[in-house]
Amino acid sequence: MPRFLVWWLHGWLGCWLLGAWPVWAAPYEVEPDVDGELELLALLEDGTLSAETWAALVSLRRTGVEPEQATRAALYALPGLTYAEVDARLEARRSVRPGVLTNEERRRLAPFLVSRAPGTLSGDARLLTAFALSDSVLPPVALQVRAGGLAGLRVGVLATWARRRLGALRRDTRTRALVVDAPGSALLLPKFHAQWTGARASVLVGTYRLGFGQRLTLDTTALPSPEGFLPDDGVSPPGTLERECLLASASCSEAEREADVTPDFRWDEGFRGVAGTVLGAVSPGLELSLTGFGSYQSRSLQRSAVLDRATCGSSRTGASGCEAPEVLVPLSRARLEPLRARTLPGVFREWAGGGNATLTLSPRARLGVTGWAARPVWPVEGATLDFKPGARYPTGGGFGAVGLDAAWGLGAVDLFFEGSRSFDSAPGGGGSWAALQRTVLSGTGQELELALRYYGRGFANPYSGATSGPDLLEGQRVRNELGARLRYLYRNVERWRFRAQVDGWTLPADSAVKGTAGLTQLRASARVDWLAWPWLRPALQLEAREAGLGQALACSDTEDSAELEEVPACSRGSRWGVTARVRSELSESVSVAAQSGYARVVEPGSPRARDDGRASVELKLRPVESLRLGARLQWKDEDLAERTRLRQEVRTTVDLGWTLLPATTVRGRYVWVVDLKDARAAKTPPDAPRHLFQLEVETRF
Repeated sequence: MPRFLVWWLHGWLGCWLLGAWPVWAAPYEVEPDVDGELELLALLEDGTLSAETWAALVSLRRTGVEPEQATRAALYALPGLTYAEVDARLEARRSVRPGVLTNEERRRLAPFLVSRAPGTLSGDARLLTAFALSDSVLPPVALQVRAGGLAGLRVGVLATWARRRLGALRRDTRTRALVVDAPGSALLLPKFHAQWTGARASVLVGTYRLGFGQRLTLDTTALPSPEGFLPDDGVSPPGTLERECLLASASCSEAEREADVTPDFRWDEGFRGVAGTVLGAVSPGLELSLTGFGSYQSRSLQRSAVLDRATCGSSRTGASGCEAPEVLVPLSRARLEPLRARTLPGVFREWAGGGNATLTLSPRARLGVTGWAARPVWPVEGATLDFKPGARYPTGGGFGAVGLDAAWGLGAVDLFFEGSRSFDSAPGGGGSWAALQRTVLSGTGQELELALRYYGRGFANPYSGATSGPDLLEGQRVRNELGARLRYLYRNVERWRFRAQVDGWTLPADSAVKGTAGLTQLRASARVDWLAWPWLRPALQLEAREAGLGQALACSDTEDSAELEEVPACSRGSRWGVTARVRSELSESVSVAAQSGYARVVEPGSPRARDDGRASVELKLRPVESLRLGARLQWKDEDLAERTRLRQEVRTTVDLGWTLLPATTVRGRYVWVVDLKDARAAKTPPDAPRHLFQLEVETRF
């Protein structure tokens, strides 16, 4: 019997031995009490939410959940509900008892809920912009609009105005070099969709995300339990400021080299084409759903991820040793200047298609099969381009995956399984196997989940959203991993809330570095919140991350110091931290919170540990029902012993939310960031104080 199968059986039996434990809910670190995406972004910035949770909650907010119509998986995706609580609400709905959610739950979950009356027009529109006082150009703008409800039709569009958009990649006929047009302004329509939904079928034309089963074979939704396709009009706020000059420094004026500017809005490039689902009864108690999709999408790529075989020889081997091709920008008088590292738009076009068939036996039992394939097309004439290792996509041509998933539940137990096989055209590759199994034991306010996983080294699937460790192999997380994750939640609404997670995994085969097979890593965290008194709600969070348990790197740094006794060899990386938080609701309209954290960090390959610190103070006001005000002061220091190289800053944030009309809300944000690095000793001069603004106008109808 294969080693990973023996390990999987042992873990499954271990879960049954733990069956007396209470069980876990959807994988969110907290149950956020927010009004919009700007508040979710604030939770991401201060470390309360992980990037995965933030992406899932933003996707959930844009999709919306109708409690009276939602499936078991859709209700479970809402923060704070266990499977047992979801099943109780579904039973109440079948019994025609009013109130799928309590009034308190509806208040807390309001940003994620929608109510669409059949035959009536409804929708929303959001206008977004962001800018900094240092900007020398007009700010970027994004507009999201969704509307529908008549005859089962819904439409949506995302339009953006970009000011630093690069032209299409091409090969210059004179110099044979890769070139792009200089960055300039452009009105873009990156996402749009039209969807018709009937009683037993649904069809979408445009941009969409989709996922099935346990997210192993195919998932681009970021949701915990995807059930097919969703319209996609998502957009992300601009990141941190970037240098105004996108060319080699010698090609820009001194003012451009020193100036910072707000980037354009960003978005994920999902699928674009057609997707449809048909439902039908096979026999009493059995229902079959068939989903198919086809996509033709233009995709961007980092310059460092592009391989030009014309400059690396015709052999497909040794691609990892080739440098990324230089990309030039034509300027006046036929002068070409190098482009600095940046994402290049429309580098390749991807044909993709596939589908899923799911046989549903009951709300808690199903069997499904998913398959898809994709092929990249490189539109640059005269060039032989491909993906470099680390580009996320397999090299050599087409790729895809096929998988089988199943679910079964009885009483407090739910079992989920998905096995998958990937395939690709990479030299020496060809694909590999992967498997993921979850066991969930659920009760009211408590839940436990054990997830076991095995991903082969050759499982190169760029569209897998399955749980995994943060380490990458050729740009992919769900690859070369054998691991287990245990999650636990206990919640007493009146008293306290406790959540904990332990995730451990090892590398079955060598990663990018030879000799790393068997490398073991561990992540663990726990958080307890005391809820007994509204005026005093303390919380304590512990975290631990350790890479290379039992293995150390040879350390070339022989400098003698006291810290070398603590870390005798170079570490593969570790982090041990503690965070204390206290929140006080002084009244229904005033709350304050304070937080302080400390972490002991060892960077991979370093012989020494460093001490990190952070602290914050927050005030929230709601003087009237239509107005929300917030202010936050944050301090972060990534090395308390020195002030010359890492991130040390103070960030002051002011948030405003104002409901002008019953369905129209204006949200604004101002951020003042001060770099605390020592200008006299730092190799890189500290940034000048930054003044950042974000504005959002949202209306629902």
